[in-house]
Amino acid sequence: MRIYFWGFVVAMLALSLSADPTDNNLPAKIGTYDVTNYYGREMIVTGIIAQISISPKIALLNMDKPYPGSPFTLVIFSSSTNQFGNLKSLKGASVEATGTITNYHDRAEMVLKEASQLKVTGNAPAKTPGQ
Repeated sequence: MRIYFWGFVVAMLALSLSADPTDNNLPAKIGTYDVTNYYGREMIVTGIIAQISISPKIALLNMDKPYPGSPFTLVIFSSSTNQFGNLKSLKGASVEATGTITNYHDRAEMVLKEASQLKVTGNAPAKTPGQ
């Protein structure tokens, strides 16, 4: 009977240790100046949209500083831009972007394919008349 009891205790202890509630497999949050340490990894990158450039084939959202000083760029190809609404309204907004960080011509970037990859965490400053 004692063997069953201790076997039960050991099994319950093992189950409780393997069910760590903090291990929820979400990517870690980092700032734009840390992205170069995480090439090839899925992360949540936080920052402010400093500049938006839109052309017929691509939209570029430079974070924290305008190009060429931007440490990180969000890339949205034309096949996906309609999912994101008015991209120009994001200028100055605080955001979290989720995806894989890549190195393109020695610049850190993340390609966004779905609107769910971009979360606005703080609104852009309101524009006053004449701005």
